[in-house]
Amino acid sequence: MRFIFLYIAFLFAIPMFGQSEQLAKNYMQQGQYEKALSVYQKLYTKNSNRINYLLGLVESYQQLEQFDKAEEILQKRIEKSPNNSQLLVELGHHFEVQGDATKAKTYYDKAVRNFNHNNVNAAYTLAQTFEKYNLLDQAAIIYEKGMASNPGANFNVQLAKIYGEQGKLEKMFDSYLSLLQLQPNYKNIVQRNFNQYITDDPLNEANVIFRKLLIKKLQQNPDIIFNEMLSWLFVQQKDFKKAFIQEKAIYKRKDQGLQGILDLARIAIGAKDIKSATYILDYLLETPAGNDIKLKAHKIILKAKTDLADKKEYKNINEQYEAIFETYGKSRETIGLQIDYAHFLAFNQDRKKEAISFLKQLLSREKLSRFQSSRAKMKIADILVLDQKFNQALIYYTQVQNALKNNFLAQDARFKVAKTSYYKGDFAWAQTQLDVLKSSTSQLIANDAMELSLIISDNSLEDSTQTALKIFAKGDLLAFQNKNLEAIAKYEEILVNHKGEKIEDETFLRQAKLFEKEKEFEKAKVNYLKIIEFYPDDILVDDAYYWLAELYVNVLGEPEKAKELYEKLIFNHADSIYFVDARKKYRTLRGDAIN
Repeated sequence: MRFIFLYIAFLFAIPMFGQSEQLAKNYMQQGQYEKALSVYQKLYTKNSNRINYLLGLVESYQQLEQFDKAEEILQKRIEKSPNNSQLLVELGHHFEVQGDATKAKTYYDKAVRNFNHNNVNAAYTLAQTFEKYNLLDQAAIIYEKGMASNPGANFNVQLAKIYGEQGKLEKMFDSYLSLLQLQPNYKNIVQRNFNQYITDDPLNEANVIFRKLLIKKLQQNPDIIFNEMLSWLFVQQKDFKKAFIQEKAIYKRKDQGLQGILDLARIAIGAKDIKSATYILDYLLETPAGNDIKLKAHKIILKAKTDLADKKEYKNINEQYEAIFETYGKSRETIGLQIDYAHFLAFNQDRKKEAISFLKQLLSREKLSRFQSSRAKMKIADILVLDQKFNQALIYYTQVQNALKNNFLAQDARFKVAKTSYYKGDFAWAQTQLDVLKSSTSQLIANDAMELSLIISDNSLEDSTQTALKIFAKGDLLAFQNKNLEAIAKYEEILVNHKGEKIEDETFLRQAKLFEKEKEFEKAKVNYLKIIEFYPDDILVDDAYYWLAELYVNVLGEPEKAKELYEKLIFNHADSIYFVDARKKYRTLRGDAIN
C-alpha cells in the first residue's frame, strides 16, 4: 500500500515539476529574475541532478549579477563530473558574461579537448551548447570530430548551417552535398537553402564556388546527384543549354524517362528563352520516345510560339499544327493539341466561328472521356465569351461543372461563370459564385476569386450605380479579347471621369500592364509612379513597386532605381507575394547576395 501511495505521489509530481519549470521560464522571459530564481531554487533542491534546473538556476544568478553563487554551483557540479564538457562550456560562458574572455577561452578549449568524440549523443549535446552561445568555430570542431570518430553519424545539416554563417561557402556546399548523397530526398530543402546564396549571375562568388565544387565532385565520383545539382545551378543562371547537357546525362544514366528534359523545356519557356526550349524539345522529338512524349513536346513549343508570335508568324505556326495532325491524326491522342489549335484560331487570328466548328467536330467525332470533352467545352465557352455570346458560354461552363462536380476543372468553370457574369455587368450573380470559390481547394482559383470579389464589393459600396465598375469590367473584357488599345482607352474613361474613386488604383495597374504589352514603357512607368504617390498605403502598392522595379532593370536600364524599389518592398511589405523574388533581385543588384 505504501508503494502505491508513493507511486501516485510520483505521478502527480511529474506534471507539477513541469509546470513549475515552465513558470520559471516565463519569469525569465519577462525579466522577473528574482521570481525565476525562487522557482529554480525549489526545483534544484528537489532534484539537483536535472541539468536544466542547474542551468536555469545559474542563469538566474547571472541575470541578478550574483556571479559568485553561479560559479559556485557550476564548480561543485564539475567536481562531481570533471569530464562533463557541457558544464565546462557553461563555466566558460559564465566568465565571458563577466568580460573575462581569456578565462572563458581556457574552459572552451578544455571542453573541446576533454569530450568523448566516440559518443555521438555527447558530441551533439556539446556542439549544441557551443552553438547556443554563438561559438561556431568550436561547434564545428565538435561536429567534425563526432563524424570522424563515428562513421554512421550525420551532422552535415548542422555543419552546413554553421559554415554558411561563417561565410565558408565551399565547406557549406560540401556538407549539403554529403547530406544529399546519403539522403537524396532532401534535395528540395537543400536547394531552398542554396537560394540564399546562388543568384542568376554566373560570376557571383557563390555560383562560381558551387560550380567548381560540383565539377570536382563529378570527376572524383560520378554520382548522379552532382549532375542534378549542376542542372539546377544552370537553371538558376538561366543557362538552359548547359542544364540540358546535365539532363541528358541524367536521362542516359538514370533510365527514368524524359520527364526531366521536358520539365527543363517548360522552365526555359517560362523564362521566354524559346530558342533554348526549341533546341531541347527537338532532341526529344529525335529520341526513340513514345508518341505521348513527342506530342507533349509539340504542344509545349507551339503554345509558347503562339503566345509570343507576331501576326507575320501565324502562317508558319498554322502549317506546323497541320503537319502534326497529318503525322499523328486528329484523334484522342492529339486532343490537347487540337484544343490549343482552336485557341490559336480564335484568339490570335480572330477565326472564332471556325474554331468553334473545329471543336464541335472533335466532340462529335471522337468518344471522349468526361475530362476530355469538358476541356473541349471549356474552350468553346472561352471563345463564346471572346465573341460576347455570354449566355451560350454560361451553358457550356455549367455543363462542365455538372460533369465533373468538385474537380479542379469544375471549380475553374465556376470561376469563369463568375467572370462571364462580371463581364456582362451581372455583379450580384458573379459575387454569389465568387463567395463559393473563396474556399476553393485550388489556391490559385481561391486567390483569383478573392481578388475579383474585392473589386466588385469595394466599388459597389462607394457607388451604388456601379458606373465606374461597369466601365472597368468592359475594359477587362477588351483586354481578354486582346483589344489592348481599346481596353487602354476604356480604362482612361475611369481615370478622367472618376478621379479619386476607389477603383482608380486598380485601373492604373491594369492600364500599366497593357502599356507594357504595347511597349509603351514610359506610360507604364507613369502609372506605377501614380499608384506609389497617391496610394502608398493601398494593397496594390507592392505590385507597383515590383513591376516598376522590373521595368527599370529589364527595359529602362536604370538598375539603381530598381534597387531602391526592391528595398522598399522588402522592408515595408514583408507579406507581399513578391517579397522572396524582390529580395533575391535586390541582393543581386547590390552585388552581395551572400548572407
